[in-house]
Amino acid sequence: MGTLALAAKITHVPSMYLSEMEGEHKGCRQAAIDGHIEIGRRCRELGVDTIVVFDTHWLVNSGYHVNCAPKFEGVYTSNELPHFIKNLPFAYDGNPALGHLLADAATAAGVRTRAHSDTSLAPEYGTLVPMRYMNADRHFKVVSVSALCTVHNLDDSVRLGAAMAKAVKEQYDGKVAFLASGSLSHRFAQNGVSEQFLHKMWSPFLETVDHTVVEMWKNGDWQTFCAMLPEYADKCHGEGNMHDTAMLLGALGWDAYQGKVEVVTPFFPSSGTGQINAIFPV
Repeated sequence: MGTLALAAKITHVPSMYLSEMEGEHKGCRQAAIDGHIEIGRRCRELGVDTIVVFDTHWLVNSGYHVNCAPKFEGVYTSNELPHFIKNLPFAYDGNPALGHLLADAATAAGVRTRAHSDTSLAPEYGTLVPMRYMNADRHFKVVSVSALCTVHNLDDSVRLGAAMAKAVKEQYDGKVAFLASGSLSHRFAQNGVSEQFLHKMWSPFLETVDHTVVEMWKNGDWQTFCAMLPEYADKCHGEGNMHDTAMLLGALGWDAYQGKVEVVTPFFPSSGTGQINAIFPV
C-alpha cells in the first residue's frame, strides 16, 4: 500500500530564476523560492520518494502523457521566455515504474494515457523550476505529467487525477507527492508594457477573482470552486486551462474533498498573472 503524502498547487514563474541573478531583480521572488524549499522540506519529513508534477508547460495535442525517463539531465533555455530562463542546468532521477503504473491506471479508468520511459524528452520548466528549489540534491525521483492540454476535457483530467491517486494507494510501494504546477489567472501583460507589470495583475477583475478563489480554498468551499472551475479557467485565462488543478482535485476527491488549504507563499502578482504556493491537506 502506497501513500499520497502531500498535495500542493505551486508557482513556477521564471522570475524565480531571475531572482537569483545579480541585478535590479535580485531577490524579487525570494518568498516563492522559500515556499518551494518549505514544500520540499515537508516532503522529506513525510518520507516522499517521488514527486509527480502536473506541468502546465508541457503542451500536448492528443492524449495524456507521462514523462518517466530513468534520468533527466541537460541544460535548459525557455523557448517562451529565453531572457528569463537561459542555460539552466538540471539533473534528476526519474521513476519509470511509477510512471507506467500511473499511465496504466488512468487508461484503465477510461482516460487514454501513455508513459514514456525510453525517451530523450526533457521536462519543461513547470517541472524544472520547482525541482531546482525542492530537489537540488536529487533526493526525490521525478515524474512529469502533461497538463497543457489543448483539446482535452477538464472532466477527463479529474478522472486521471483520481485514477493516479488510487493507483498510488493500492499498487505503489512508497510515498508520493502530487504538485499542480501552474498559476491562478494567467493573463500575461501585453507586449510592450510587460516590465510595468512584473509585480502587478493585468486587471482588477482578475485579481478580485483570484483572491476570491484563494478564500474558497482556505475555507474548503470545494463544491462552489469545482462548479465554477471551467468558467474560471476560461474567463480568467487559466494556465493550461487549469488542467493541473483539475488533476490535483481529482486526486483528492473533487467536490467531495474537505480539506482547507494552507498557504505557504501568499498570493502574488507576476507579469500580470496570479501566483501562489499552497498545500492541500491529504
